[in-house]
Amino acid sequence: MLLRIASLIASGIASYASVSSTSQLWGSTLAHAPSRKIALTFDDGPNSDNTLRLLDVLAEAQVSATFFVIGRWSREQGDVLRSIASAGHRIGNHTDTHPNLFWCSRSRTKQELTRCQSAVEDVTGSAVTLFRPPFGFRRPDTLRIARDQGLTPILWNVKCFDWKKTTAESVYGHVQRGILRNQRRDRGAIILLHDGGDRALGADRSHTIAAVRRLLAEYERERFVAL
Repeated sequence: MLLRIASLIASGIASYASVSSTSQLWGSTLAHAPSRKIALTFDDGPNSDNTLRLLDVLAEAQVSATFFVIGRWSREQGDVLRSIASAGHRIGNHTDTHPNLFWCSRSRTKQELTRCQSAVEDVTGSAVTLFRPPFGFRRPDTLRIARDQGLTPILWNVKCFDWKKTTAESVYGHVQRGILRNQRRDRGAIILLHDGGDRALGADRSHTIAAVRRLLAEYERERFVAL
């Protein structure tokens, strides 16, 4: 009985370390922005009109963000990717096809990161140094492989559920509560948002764009940092 309990506890700890965006058990990741700062991050693009509209909103506020892009979309949406880079935003590696890396072999993980890296660098001509695992799922090998490729793992501490069908008000509510929660702990917020979708191009992210516009209007520009 004691062995079974110990096994269940160990399994629970391992699961938490693999899926929690702030856990450091499997290795160091960046999950918090500097104290009281706000870092906007966007996953699953580039995504045609949605990404370009978002770039306009960020430009109006003179705020820089970080875009974690999928390799296969980067090859199809090279002009949009170039627009992200030309606007001065950071670009990170979000794998080539957005698999759950927890279940991927070492060779598949290396291939996913390498192919995304090549896609971005071929289009922008600049090296990529940031990495975000799809869904935040990882294991120790995942982070070691990323670091071996010169990539710093970036997670988040504010999740907004904007990949689902939702409203701008709901997305903004998650953002605001997350910022306040981290402020109470004297931590900055890394906000997980999406300008695209992992399954297909053309995902509607109008609710995200509207929520970001409101966020930028209500917080001082100096509060925002790029990773």
